[in-house]
Order: sequence, then C-alpha cells, then structure tokens
Amino acid sequence: MQRRDLLKLLSFGTGALMFPGTSANAAVPVLKFRELYVRGDELSDLTKSLDGKIVQMTGYMAPPLKPEVRFFVLTKLPMSVCPFCESEAQWPDDLVVAYCDDPIDVVRYTDLIDVEGKLELGFWKDPETQFVSLIRITGATYVKR
Repeated sequence: MQRRDLLKLLSFGTGALMFPGTSANAAVPVLKFRELYVRGDELSDLTKSLDGKIVQMTGYMAPPLKPEVRFFVLTKLPMSVCPFCESEAQWPDDLVVAYCDDPIDVVRYTDLIDVEGKLELGFWKDPETQFVSLIRITGATYVKR
C-alpha cells in the first residue's frame, strides 16, 4: 500500500468519527422530558417515533419504594419523598419508569443521571408490583453525571 492510499484510508476513518451519522454505530437519540407530550397526555410524534428504540434520557431518580427493586422512576425535577410512602405526595405528570435487569443502586435524589434503554409506550401494569406505567425504558442502565 502506498502512503497516499494509507492517508486516504485514514482520512475516511477520521471523517466517520467526526460525523456520527456516517459511522456503523449511530448516536443514541436523546429524548427530553419536554418532548414527551404535545399537550395534556397526548404523546408527541417524536416520542411515538422512538417507541421500541434505544434512547437516552436525563433526569432524577425518585426515592424507590424499597431498595431491592429492579425499577425506578425517572423525573424531570428532584423528588425528596417516595410518593408511594407519603399520602400527600403527588407524582409529576411527566415521569418515566426505568426497568433494569439487575437490582438498582439507589443514587441521591438530587443527583442528575443519564438513563439509556429501550423506550416502550402504552398502558402496562407490572405483574409483580402492580405499578402502572404509560412510558417505560426497559433494559435500562444509568450513570450519575
């Protein structure tokens, strides 16, 4: 291989790294809380288009019902109490339930986290906990910012 051919090959590879849409691993779409709904409880076209796809969301982990669960509620704003535990507390309208494959490691409710997993839409009742959700991220992984 001549030097010129090697430089062409290297520049093509660098271009693919600079423009994620051209690489084999396209970037995971980021879905924001404000993009979930268009009005009231009507899901946005963007949200509907991402159903069944891997997405990333950023938010706060609401305090879980108990520490050994495999799911948590992702909220736009920090919540200091578990609404299941407090009769006065209200769940926010824009929440997403994140189901993990393993028991969760609880993070402080004021710590911002990035969550990635498969977006699932529609009414679903967890057979184990009876928790009802309309928007879920399954196979979720998360990292503290």
